[in-house]
Amino acid sequence: MGKNKPRPRRSFTPEFNAEIVELCRRGDRSVGQMAKGFDLTETAVRLWVSPSFSHRLL
Repeated sequence: MGKNKPRPRRSFTPEFNAEIVELCRRGDRSVGQMAKGFDLTETAVRLWVSPSFSHRLL
């Protein structure tokens, strides 16, 4: 069994982050579902949705 290589660090535009935050706040899907649907980590999505990060997107 081979080891998986770590995923390279990705960067996202503020517009993309804001779109994900808006979709999460609508409440149609859970953070986990959003993360999986956009190939993101749950941790990243939870960080973006947190108030301390979200205010920087405005």
